Amino acid sequence: MTESNLFEQQAANRRRSTWLTVGFVAFTGWIGFGGDWGLYLLTRDAVEGYRHVVPGIGAVFTAIAGAVAWHAWARGPEQVLKSAAALELLEAASPDQMRLNNVVEEMAIASGLPKPRVWIIPDSDPNAFSTGQDPSRAHVAVTDGLLRALDRDELQAVIAHEMAHIRNYDIRLLTLLAGMVGAIVLLSDLCRNFLRFGGRVGGRRSGKRDANPVAIVVLTVWLITLLVAPIVSRMMAMAVSRKREFLADATGAQLTRNPEALARALEKLDGASAATRSITKGTAHMCIVDPAERRLHGGLGDRFASHPPIGERVRRLRAMAFAPAA
Repeated sequence: MTESNLFEQQAANRRRSTWLTVGFVAFTGWIGFGGDWGLYLLTRDAVEGYRHVVPGIGAVFTAIAGAVAWHAWARGPEQVLKSAAALELLEAASPDQMRLNNVVEEMAIASGLPKPRVWIIPDSDPNAFSTGQDPSRAHVAVTDGLLRALDRDELQAVIAHEMAHIRNYDIRLLTLLAGMVGAIVLLSDLCRNFLRFGGRVGGRRSGKRDANPVAIVVLTVWLITLLVAPIVSRMMAMAVSRKREFLADATGAQLTRNPEALARALEKLDGASAATRSITKGTAHMCIVDPAERRLHGGLGDRFASHPPIGERVRRLRAMAFAPAA
């Protein structure tokens, strides 16, 4: 990867982060104002009972979207680390922690970046992720299980992979995705609960006309949006994550000049079939491997996993090392 390509990649990720935020606010506005529009059309002919005039749903949802976007930008990394119960490594208390601290320093020098803050997650399943707004405010978190499972070369390869995410500005994009996916799921649930318990809208209509067909169409599209929004948002996070993981594997191998070590590390992480229970579904796309139970993957499971298949990633790395696939 040339330096010009690296700078182009960083600029592209900054643009993606901006458009992601704009798209999120616009989509949330549609959920709110679309509901207002449909309710207005449905109730405007009512002669008694409720008539929806003030676009309160849209105003509230747009305000929530703006607040979530700002919070995901300003406080997202801290919230991700807090949700994983991560503890910052300020002073090494064991040989494994000392090795981790040394490896992070080495990879920061190799990548030409400031050393990120280092965190340890109390979880026996091996995994790791990085987060932050930019390389000067970055964090790398690893589980206890990762420190015990990997040798030094493999640990260095995993940290190089995370430093690649930092250098490519993936951390900003993936952190924003984590906050916005969670917000879309929450707003969708709120709307469904409102529809379930909100009771009937409208009242007795003037004349004997049927319900406004335009209102029915708008509300139908709105309801479909509510149903598919959580699925689409998670699929979008999966698509972004899959592409970024392949790039981070290649960049990490470039930093260590040892793609075979990352291939071995991924195989070990894939062999630990239990779930990384400290990491929530909303932040799954940020990890080096899918934190769900790996024994459920394979075949159809790989299509719905937050990461590309481990076997494909290992194959590409071994091709870089001119080594045969296992």
